[in-house]
Amino acid sequence: MSAPRFDVLIPHEKIQQRVAELGRQINADYQGRSLVMVGVLKGSFMFLADLIRHIDVPLRIEFIGTKSYEGTTTSGQVQLTKDLDRPILDEDVLLVEDIIDTGLTLNYLKHLLEQRQPRSLKTVAFLDKPSRRRIEVQADYVGFSIEDKFVIGYGLDFEQKYRNLKDLCVLVP
Repeated sequence: MSAPRFDVLIPHEKIQQRVAELGRQINADYQGRSLVMVGVLKGSFMFLADLIRHIDVPLRIEFIGTKSYEGTTTSGQVQLTKDLDRPILDEDVLLVEDIIDTGLTLNYLKHLLEQRQPRSLKTVAFLDKPSRRRIEVQADYVGFSIEDKFVIGYGLDFEQKYRNLKDLCVLVP
């Protein structure tokens, strides 16, 4: 079996530059407030880790886990695999997603978190793939909009592999 090949879609340096810009924008929007950042496991962990290094407002980190993919195909259903550890009642919450694809996961999580009555709820997504939407949802902050390609690296996986790639890549068949 030959080693997989990847084509770089967005290089690490460009990712880091954009993450810093998002951090500055979030700082400005949340100045004088505290923030609960909710990372969606597993894909957002690298983006979240880099993003919080650029945020100066007081913050707390929470994680929530979902599952909606088998390999490269969406199941069409979202399952909660890990819930928050602490309540978000009357908190300013920023939901941190790796990618908005069909919109199903983001829609599910927004409704779930809204039921917990945060003071505010906004979303930041590393990637947005609008051509794949089944449900119309928008993130408040977006790193990059991309075409309909299956991407890996920078936290995103294929069958739980390749999350460790520093660039965002396309797996070449």
